[in-house]
Amino acid sequence: MDASEVSRRALDLLAKLAGHPVPRVRLWDEGEWGPPDATSTIALKHPGALRSMLLPPNDLSAGEAYVFDDVDFEGDIFAILEFGARLAEAKRGAVTKGRLLWLLRQLPEEIRRDESDRPGISGKRHSPTRDRKAVTHHYDTGNDFFAQFLDPAMVYSCAHFLSPTESLEEAQRRKLDLVCRKLRLVPEMRLLDVGCGWGALVIHAAREYGVRATGITLSGEQAAEARRRVEEAGVGGRVEILERDYRDLSGEFDAIASIGMVEHVGRKELVGYFEDLRKVLAPGGQILNHGIVTRDRKVRRVTPTFVNTYVFPDGELVPLDTVAGSAEDAGLEVRDAESLRASYALTLRHWVANLERNREAAVAAAGEKVYRVWRAYMAGSAVAFERAAISVYQLLLSDPARPWTYGRSELLASDDG
Repeated sequence: MDASEVSRRALDLLAKLAGHPVPRVRLWDEGEWGPPDATSTIALKHPGALRSMLLPPNDLSAGEAYVFDDVDFEGDIFAILEFGARLAEAKRGAVTKGRLLWLLRQLPEEIRRDESDRPGISGKRHSPTRDRKAVTHHYDTGNDFFAQFLDPAMVYSCAHFLSPTESLEEAQRRKLDLVCRKLRLVPEMRLLDVGCGWGALVIHAAREYGVRATGITLSGEQAAEARRRVEEAGVGGRVEILERDYRDLSGEFDAIASIGMVEHVGRKELVGYFEDLRKVLAPGGQILNHGIVTRDRKVRRVTPTFVNTYVFPDGELVPLDTVAGSAEDAGLEVRDAESLRASYALTLRHWVANLERNREAAVAAAGEKVYRVWRAYMAGSAVAFERAAISVYQLLLSDPARPWTYGRSELLASDDG
């Protein structure tokens, strides 16, 4: 059999395993097959493309095949990644798996990726020096690049939607307000934002709630842009942005927000993380921890994946009970928990749509490879949220001595009714 026939047979087998709907396929010689009304197309760029995508059989191979242009994902990338998710979950008998591997090995070993191209960081895992390198890898992709898919306030975390028809900007503004309300901010309170990004929360809290806010980040590019935005918003006298590690915090704060930060900390460091935050929390204060969690409770050895190789070096997702238990082991009390899983899926779909619409500007800002990494990463994350493989929770953590507040109405954003 030639490579065209082998690829066709292998893809037919994959379709049987994953079920419909299936994407259309276009070969390097322009031959096509599959549903004519498919919303997406997998373009195989050379005779060994399918082998490069599926061997070894993991998401790193599949992601690198796309990033290095062994294959292209045209049209609805979500449909392709949903197909891949069903395939990953499919039960394969030994005969079927053996047949698939045999077919793939008949294809040329023509792979465009090169392991030397993989980003890597050195040093002791989750040491301050290595954490700085990991954060810089992710967030110093360039402010102009992030601006191509985020909302105008540059909020790089899950929005809070009340309806799928809402705009991203409206839902992100609600999320910022929700965090402020859950922390019960009032004028002159001292707020710390750990992993402050481009300053959206500290600006909102200072402008709308009259607090004095400190934001910390390890990214120099973020810090510079956050300071510019603080001055532009007219809150420079109430907000400071510091390039600082959470382990080097000092002072005392009435409220602390940790949004999208806990995923970078690492399972073994979680108790220490919350202890460090509690040390600077004023008596009776509260912490709002907003972070992604996994529903997989098996403790696994950390292995290379597409996301932890190209997007979040050293990132680690743990179950919700591990996060909550670590906070309580640090002496805090969980007072409230809210899942925003569906909202994060919607947020990511907005980001992908923005990125695709602004493709030329995104590529000009960071290059084709980075564009493909982020398109695949964000679309894949949306599918994972939609399939409930991962979730995101806001945990309101309190000093146990804080007086009790009955009811939840004060925790809601003003337009929640």
